[in-house]
Amino acid sequence: MIAIKEEITFQDFYKVLFESESLSWDPSILNRVEESFSFLQEFAKDKVIYGVNTGFGPMAQYQIEAKDKNALQYNLIRSHAAGTGKPLSSLYVKSLMLARLNTLALGKSGIHLSVIQVMTQLLNKNITPLIFEHGGVGASGDLVQLAHLALVLIGEGEVFYKGKRYATKEVFKLEKIDPIKVEGREGLGIMNGTSAMTGIGIVNTVYAKRLLNWSVFASSLLNELVEAYDDHFSEPLNAAKKHKGQQEISSLMRSHLNDSELIKNRVQHLYNPKQEKVFKEKVQEYYSLRCVPQILGPIKDTLKNTESILMEEVNSANDNPIIDVASQQVYHGGNFHGDYVALEMDKLKLAMTKLSMLAERQLNYTLNAKLNDIFPPFINLGTLGLNFGVQGMQFTAVSTTAENQALSNSMYVHSIPNNNDNQDIVSMGTNAANMTKTVIENAYEVISIQLIALTQAVYFSDKAEKLSSASTNILKDLQEIVPPFKTDEPIYPYIQTVKDYLLDNEAYKITQA
Repeated sequence: MIAIKEEITFQDFYKVLFESESLSWDPSILNRVEESFSFLQEFAKDKVIYGVNTGFGPMAQYQIEAKDKNALQYNLIRSHAAGTGKPLSSLYVKSLMLARLNTLALGKSGIHLSVIQVMTQLLNKNITPLIFEHGGVGASGDLVQLAHLALVLIGEGEVFYKGKRYATKEVFKLEKIDPIKVEGREGLGIMNGTSAMTGIGIVNTVYAKRLLNWSVFASSLLNELVEAYDDHFSEPLNAAKKHKGQQEISSLMRSHLNDSELIKNRVQHLYNPKQEKVFKEKVQEYYSLRCVPQILGPIKDTLKNTESILMEEVNSANDNPIIDVASQQVYHGGNFHGDYVALEMDKLKLAMTKLSMLAERQLNYTLNAKLNDIFPPFINLGTLGLNFGVQGMQFTAVSTTAENQALSNSMYVHSIPNNNDNQDIVSMGTNAANMTKTVIENAYEVISIQLIALTQAVYFSDKAEKLSSASTNILKDLQEIVPPFKTDEPIYPYIQTVKDYLLDNEAYKITQA
């Protein structure tokens, strides 16, 4: 059980989402939610407060009678539950819910305590609302996605429960859950924020960090198999550049390759007098082998910044208006605007695309016998000409990498005015987060193909016993999944199995990006 007392952490998200930890709230947090609610109820009696006694958006100039204030919230929720496309998977919805829960628990939204209680019940019972990918423009909040969350909280809409899709009212009856109490601002409070893009972004960050480590593993293993030189990931060379990410990636490679018997020492091989005019040994490796710290380093730095921004957002009051009990005021503004998250998702999307491009280039080097001059064409362990090795899956890797390149166009700068031009510049942050999710999933497919090829290269090599202990330990698991392909057979089941393995396992111990 995780008890939230102050700010929620990235590790708290990880434990709830990936380790199925339950959630509870410190009594002080529940007290501030109740204080915020009580203050707003009293404050709004004789004042004009947006979304409490006015219409929404461009219809805010219409005053709402006191007898209709609760109906206003129900109307907002029902009318905006208009999402389309694929349903978000439960993992992303749980992250979205936790992000919204934490924001509302800050006591800046003036919502009824039942919202916190019911959302916590749903998370702890693994009941996830039906929420679609398409709908939010990421300013005035993720209105459409969060409307589907609100729809469930009032006992309507649909949920996923024990692997099946049900009407909410059926599951609430089964689990003895009462809908939230709508008392004046609950609809707007739930919907008017950045929690969809932020929740999706946090899951993206977890998978991106995991993927980065798999890329370091694949890059280190390839350097071993081709007996690369040791100086390109050395401490003196990488310390000559001040970028922390580059230094951390090179350090991870040194740790991985520390006991390898295949990595060559440049002093021993090339710093002795040479008589030949044309060197038999390569003087330097191709960039996709030699520049790994310089390529993956900025990706690691990007991830670190993305995580920081997301956690700042999730621990912020990001709706409108903001209820401030301390100053006894209600402030109208635009904290619902998702530009911070949108920009980070675009940056992360670019970084993950570059990672997939590195994996594709390393794959090409491994499969091209004329480049590596070590392995047979396409790591063909059968009969050349008659058999095809892993030739077919290279097409998939190239195709998927190309899709990532196309998807990497920015959403952050693709604002389209809407809402009668009330929302005249928007973030498109939820689209950015969803597209980043697709890019990351694609990158896992590319690196799965790369690791299948490297596994075949290990089967071909007569020096497998000289590999580092880090490579050997991880290869044991991969070789249980991927056999040597001495005859041709469909490869797609292996790609999916390896992808599932990579998504669920760490190449290295989890560290902060």
